[in-house]
Amino acid sequence: MMPKVVVTVGGRQFEVACQEGEEHFLRSAAKMLDAEAAVLVNQMGRMPEAQMLLMAGLMLADRTAGLEDQLRSTEERAVVAERVAASARANPERIEVPVIPEIVTDTFAEIAARAEALAARVEERIAS
Repeated sequence: MMPKVVVTVGGRQFEVACQEGEEHFLRSAAKMLDAEAAVLVNQMGRMPEAQMLLMAGLMLADRTAGLEDQLRSTEERAVVAERVAASARANPERIEVPVIPEIVTDTFAEIAARAEALAARVEERIAS
């Protein structure tokens, strides 16, 4: 025997049957439907049960369609981002770093050694 759950939507109680173990999901769905029905009741006052349920269901369907559009857009952006990342991994950007020729570094080292020797001689003269 299927369990029955009593839910409240728009201030009205309904007894609904569901599969064993799905009671929580039914209550959660009924809570969402009730939130939409509450908006309708606050805006329009009391209305026939069928109209209230239809309008609340349509409002939920509209929200769901919007979320599905956002999800689809996000998935499309994720696919594009993955393609860009895969392309970057497959074709890494080439960066060229100029290499200083060894003769230049040797020349700088020689100039530095001469400057140090000159500085040492200047210090000797100042000290004497």
